[in-house]
Amino acid sequence: MATPKKKTARGRKQDRAQVANGQDYEVRYEARKTGRSASAVKKAVKKVGNARKRVEKRLGR
Repeated sequence: MATPKKKTARGRKQDRAQVANGQDYEVRYEARKTGRSASAVKKAVKKVGNARKRVEKRLGR
């Protein structure tokens, strides 16, 4: 019997630092948070990458 994996917050923190362009719920969340459209968020991710800080800066937040 294998031992269960230890759960850590490390993966979650890394995941929150990015905007997954293919995940509609993440795009909608970022759009609502910044007050911009979902297409504007997708364009920003394509332009500056998926780092949340860079995307928010690009969207003017």
